[in-house]
Amino acid sequence: MKGKRVSIEQIIKHLREVEVLLAQGKRTGEACRQIGISEQSYYRWRKEYGNMNTDKAKRLKQLESENDRLKKMVADLSLDNAILREAASGNF
Repeated sequence: MKGKRVSIEQIIKHLREVEVLLAQGKRTGEACRQIGISEQSYYRWRKEYGNMNTDKAKRLKQLESENDRLKKMVADLSLDNAILREAASGNF
């Protein structure tokens, strides 16, 4: 079962909230429960977005989507190139 989607800004906000609670002396499990996320999500988010601010995270997502778009374009062009080579060699 998929969980609910959380935006990058919300993730960074949650990470900062957990940091504040940890600084107040709470344990990680308690802090995560208090803001409504699992410990697994906290550690996964901390690994990916731990030292980012919202501007960097937005830029990262923008670059990832652009990279995906470019990969699709290269795949399409490679397929077109292979089809043209096959047609030019007379093996159709």
